[in-house]
Amino acid sequence: MKRKGTGKGLMVVGSMRKDGITTYMKQGRLIIRSANSMERRSNTLPQFIQRQKMRHSVALWRMLKYCKPMFTKGSTAYNNFLSLANQLPVVYVEKVLMERTSFLMPGIPVSDGTLPEVKQLLGEVDGVPALITDLKAHDWEPWTKLWLYTAVQTGSDRDALVRFSKREVPWEEVTLVDGHYVLKDEEFADDMKGWALVLVKGERCSPQTIVTRCTLYKQYTTEDALETAADSYGGLTDPRF
Repeated sequence: MKRKGTGKGLMVVGSMRKDGITTYMKQGRLIIRSANSMERRSNTLPQFIQRQKMRHSVALWRMLKYCKPMFTKGSTAYNNFLSLANQLPVVYVEKVLMERTSFLMPGIPVSDGTLPEVKQLLGEVDGVPALITDLKAHDWEPWTKLWLYTAVQTGSDRDALVRFSKREVPWEEVTLVDGHYVLKDEEFADDMKGWALVLVKGERCSPQTIVTRCTLYKQYTTEDALETAADSYGGLTDPRF
């Protein structure tokens, strides 16, 4: 809001809210109305889905940001992450839980950059659980780093939360199998965890997302979950009205 002084007094450009009253100029006239509208907020199915996506993406970012992830393609790391996270499956959660609830699922972005993506999947190597990648021996260079992001699903139902951590992986820890690097550890059998191995060269990194066996989130993607969540927001708005 801007204010301009004139010879006839103060002119308000924009709007001003005070004591439940909104004051603004419209076509040269001073308009005064209640700032507390009793009109129900529109909540059509497409609007509801997008709001659920946004709330979950923000909840994930609140935890991921402490790892200082590299997102280098957007105007900010936050905006870059939100754009990518918008492609995740929609989870429908009641209003009272949405702000603090997050779910581990495949595809959660942990980085975005100009290096080629490192393809990776969970499996077994020599009978040991492993994170299998398509990194080859010639991908290693003296200045190259590997960052391993680990996502952990904690709680369930009413206190579900994803926590993230990051550590640098020494090249001595990876094993070359059939021409590709793999990480072997019993940890990779945990179905309440997920991982992403990010290749970093100076200020550049590979775009990576989480791989996981966790399926807790799926119960919040059903029609029943949608109806329960929508009801907690007062139901959906009929787009015809």
